[in-house]
This record gives sequence, structure tokens and C-alpha cells, in this order.
Amino acid sequence: MDFAQRTIDIARQNVEEGGRPFATVIVKDGEILAESPNKVAQTSDPTAHAEILAISEACRKLGTEHLVGATIYVLAHPCPMCLGALYYCSPDEVVFLTSRDAYEPHYVDDRKYFELANFYDEFAKDYTERRLPMSHAPRDAAVDVYRRWQERNGGNRHVEGAPTT
Repeated sequence: MDFAQRTIDIARQNVEEGGRPFATVIVKDGEILAESPNKVAQTSDPTAHAEILAISEACRKLGTEHLVGATIYVLAHPCPMCLGALYYCSPDEVVFLTSRDAYEPHYVDDRKYFELANFYDEFAKDYTERRLPMSHAPRDAAVDVYRRWQERNGGNRHVEGAPTT
């Protein structure tokens, strides 16, 4: 099966049904483990990106938060939220089928604090310098939650089984 073409077909169908032009297909051992179009328009959920939905489905099926051994096909270069999720689930490879430069003449997704053209620069700033207002309200009780987690995990600070290399 041509997994890249399957990704394109899902995105095209989503557009025809009134959705946004994005899709993801997750493949493991030569089989589709999960797939999804972007469902932001259909659900009014700003986190319902194709990558997030497909990663969630694949991880539920496998019973793990790790997608080691998987290849993830995405229609376009991932946004920062999806890129974070992709890093977190640790697939073997991510294949994107178009770049923002290629699709930008046809689709732009800029918001009040989120313009793809400058988001990565914005993300690298200290939180006090970002356009999105943020403040730090330190509480010792917040750190206590992490101490308790460590205690319940035998003193280990790491998530058991998480790929680290």
C-alpha cells in the first residue's frame, strides 16, 4: 500500500466534507495502525489535529504512549503542537508530504498568538518575553505532586519503559 497516497486521500476527503486539509497515517510492521484527518472544524476542538488524533488512537491500540517502530505520514510539516506530540511518542520516522512554503499560497492558519512564520522564534523566547501573556506563580505544593509521583515509582524520576535513546 502507498501510505503517502493514503494520507493525501484522507486529507482530500476531509476537505470535500468541509474539514481542513491535513491528515495523518501511522504505520507499524507494514500495516496501518491508525489514521485520521484534522477534525478541528468539525469538533471546534483546537487540539483535534490529525497527528494528535492518530497518535492517540495508535497508542490506545498498543497500550503504550510510545510508537517506537512506527512511521508516521503527515500531509504537511507539523505545527509546533503536533511536533511536540511526535517527539513525545518517539516514532522511528516522520514523513511529511508538503512544506508550509509549498501550501502557503493556498492555506494560511495564523491566529492572534500563533503565526507559523514566527512561532518557532516565539517559542524559543523566555516566557516573560513571549506575546502570549504568561506568569509564573510558584507553589511548593505543586512540586509536592512530583515528589509523590517519584515516591510511588520507587524513587525513579523517569517513566518506566520510555525510550530515551
